[in-house]
Amino acid sequence: MNETTAGDGRVIDAPSDNWVYRFLPRWLWPFAQLARWDRPIGWQLLMWPCFWSAAMAANVAKAEQQFYLPIFIFHLFLFFIGSVAMRGAGCTWNDLVDHDIDAQVARTRSRPLPSGRVSRLQTKIFLALQLLVGLLVLFQFNTFAIGLAIASLLVVVIYPFAKRFTDWPQLFLGLAFSWGALMGWAGMFGNLSWAAVILYVGAVVWTIGYDTIYAHQDKEDDALVGVRSTARLFGERTKTWLWRLYGATFLAIAASFALAGIGPVAYVGLLAGGVMLVWQILVLDIDNPDQCLALFKSNNRVGALIFAGLLLSLLFLPG
Repeated sequence: MNETTAGDGRVIDAPSDNWVYRFLPRWLWPFAQLARWDRPIGWQLLMWPCFWSAAMAANVAKAEQQFYLPIFIFHLFLFFIGSVAMRGAGCTWNDLVDHDIDAQVARTRSRPLPSGRVSRLQTKIFLALQLLVGLLVLFQFNTFAIGLAIASLLVVVIYPFAKRFTDWPQLFLGLAFSWGALMGWAGMFGNLSWAAVILYVGAVVWTIGYDTIYAHQDKEDDALVGVRSTARLFGERTKTWLWRLYGATFLAIAASFALAGIGPVAYVGLLAGGVMLVWQILVLDIDNPDQCLALFKSNNRVGALIFAGLLLSLLFLPG
């Protein structure tokens, strides 16, 4: 979609054939856009670390004869609903904080708040409703997991401001977006392990990598309005940094599998995901916004491949 089509109530960079525009009444469109329901890649990338952690924990539980399939499936369902709700709440909060900045950036000025299609009060009410859904999901878990999730809110609140005081806002995004790598394990066992912590580290550096690619879409506008990012920081050295970040992602996730005693089948999925990360680096053109967006979205397949490996490992385990 281009800027000339944004006047029909849609946003410039959202797919025009999304279900939001085919099934929801028009008065709901601005709220769906605040939550980014028309761009599912966000909740998908938030969900995969949750799924990895839950599947890794399930492998360990099954090896210890403590695995219950209905609980595992229920946890995956909760993480799916929670990811949609909390990603939507995070985006809504981000839009409230960035209201003035979004009005100055070509890609974001058609969003509901800067375009005037919703008020700040309506946005705050919608934010509260999404947080309520997230809270209802959270209360289905054990006390340790609930406390752990609440601890993440500090990073979530800080993230929209990070681009104002650091060249590494993607680090803050990674810290918030990867929290599910801790939650899956905590939801299963009611504690944390080094395996889950190292998985979290891997997810954080993965997020920094893919969001750096994403941020290259806006680097010119960001420079004009003073927004900082790793895309601007790395510049022409982006590929070098991606080798480091994605390499650390692969090594950290492999180490977490080893610490948890995960079977060799899981590493097949990780290797396939690693190949996709290498492909992203090799083909990346940081001056091609459309390609940057496509490569960013391809990380959904990376997440799915890693989860598939863990799921296959679980199926091959006896018990």
